[in-house]
Amino acid sequence: MEILSLNQISPDQVILWQWGIIRITATLMYTWFIMALLVMGSWLVTRRLSSDVRTTRWQGVLEVVVSTIRNQIKEINPEDPGHYLAFIGSLFLFVGLSNVLLIVPGYVAPTSSLTTTAALAVCVFIAVPLYGITKQGILSYFKEYFQPTFIFFPFHVMGEVTRTLALAVRLFGNMMSHDKVIAILLAVTPLFFPIVMHALGLLIGLVQAYIFAILAMVYIASATQAHEEKTEK
Repeated sequence: MEILSLNQISPDQVILWQWGIIRITATLMYTWFIMALLVMGSWLVTRRLSSDVRTTRWQGVLEVVVSTIRNQIKEINPEDPGHYLAFIGSLFLFVGLSNVLLIVPGYVAPTSSLTTTAALAVCVFIAVPLYGITKQGILSYFKEYFQPTFIFFPFHVMGEVTRTLALAVRLFGNMMSHDKVIAILLAVTPLFFPIVMHALGLLIGLVQAYIFAILAMVYIASATQAHEEKTEK
């Protein structure tokens, strides 16, 4: 197994196993690890859900997290937040957990890889028209791409692509740079200062997860509400 060093920009460069064109990189391994933690954690927390007044501590934490995500979604889109909760909540939890685990020695956040952030951005890119079509219908949704005239169609498409690229690069750049700064500080000053940076990194990681999820919801809301606003006018 290769060890991720300072001169390696992405965990994609660490190949753990390869057979022909099939390869398992550090990015893929840590992504599977995060997914396994989320699935196992979801099962453990929800297996004993109760509607009684007295609930378990983990159920209380789950209810706070879900309620917070629902409220944030509702602030952006006044519709029923339950329609978007699974997708937006999954994005936030995956990115947030990926970033928070940076405090674990030897761990490399999959979000510090452009491959992972691009995949997440593509999920948003696909989800936006799907939610828009579900709300407006396929003809009404794609009709917006030709407004005010058909000449604007390539510009609308370009806008969708560029904001998807911006989502991927923003998250990748922030997490990759933070990861490298921590590694350098650990090598130069291996005592008190890196501890402070790790604490700050936890906050930055959660903020980045929040921003990514909020931007995804904003894009979805713009796709689902555009037709309604035009109808009201």
